[in-house]
Amino acid sequence: MRVLICPDKFAGTLSAVEAAEAIAAGWHQTAPGDQLICRPIADGGPGFVEVLRAAVGGELVEVDTTDPLGRPTTGSVLLVGGPGGITAYVESAQACGLHLVEPAARDPKTASSYGLGTLILTAVDRGAVRVVVGLGGSATNDGGAGLLAALGAVGLTVDGTPLAPGGAALAECASLALDARPLRSATGAGIELVAATDVDNPLTGLHGASAVYGPQKGATPADVTLLDAALAQWALVLERDLPGCPTGLADLPGGGAAGGLGAALLALGGRVASGIDLVRELTGLDEVIEEADLLITGEGSFDHQSLRGKAISGLAGAARDLGIPCVVLAGRVTTGRREQGVAGVTEAYALVDHFGDVTTALAEPARGLRELAARLARQWSR
Repeated sequence: MRVLICPDKFAGTLSAVEAAEAIAAGWHQTAPGDQLICRPIADGGPGFVEVLRAAVGGELVEVDTTDPLGRPTTGSVLLVGGPGGITAYVESAQACGLHLVEPAARDPKTASSYGLGTLILTAVDRGAVRVVVGLGGSATNDGGAGLLAALGAVGLTVDGTPLAPGGAALAECASLALDARPLRSATGAGIELVAATDVDNPLTGLHGASAVYGPQKGATPADVTLLDAALAQWALVLERDLPGCPTGLADLPGGGAAGGLGAALLALGGRVASGIDLVRELTGLDEVIEEADLLITGEGSFDHQSLRGKAISGLAGAARDLGIPCVVLAGRVTTGRREQGVAGVTEAYALVDHFGDVTTALAEPARGLRELAARLARQWSR
């Protein structure tokens, strides 16, 4: 039997690669003769670089950068050569990730994306002509102001003082100070910027970065109002003062990804692309799906968002269209059987139900996936 194993990350516990390895090990315990194909996935968020490195190889360059609070941290740039030159893959979560900030210290009003700019500049310095930035899992809501500052576009107050880090300070932004050297380096002739995300939220408004994702990062209702207005002011300044910035920046699809990092990349002349489509292409996932007898996928929380544009929904839909059963293994499952079936999911199992409590599910996810996969093999293997 040919079993395709392609989970996303289990946020906070297992990477997508680790989850795939656990599922494969469990299945082999029961059915060692089956053919298992592991293709871990990501949609641009945490684990994006790791998944792509497992799929396409390349050179991984370690980079000293800063986290959302300005503290030293380490990120990485994946460099992959090709006929058109070097493509660099960068993950915003490595510099801006929510997991880098302790819960008590999370505050999108002051968190900065400056560290991501350091990663992008490193990619360009290493010869990349195309920089693909995976967006997701950020602790920031600064509209990419930190990122742009690292690239030479610094927001200023009305008296010419550089803005303080974070989203709240954008309300005082009156102009940009442009340093052509790093800006030209990152966006000059032949440099292509791509924002890899499956989020189509705009920068501002009811469905914008602050309203939808701000509360997950520690924003209160009052903070959301303040941050949304600040991002609107930031967008106006970028349109006016940053050469090449598209008009209507605040309303462009994908601009709200990762606290507005999508808007910053669009302002630099970049474009938005589907993260999961990119991963599917580079891993050859579509080809192996067609030859599979069963698809197993999964993530930390299989909820209503999972069925609306995220990685799992794309995989389940592809399996459904090909008549291939799709099983989801997740930390917890809050979707109903009917909506699962419509999306293409045949069955869904939760670690919380398997263990009987949340604590064990969080402490031993790899063991839980091995045990669930072994049970699945008894049910599905020929």
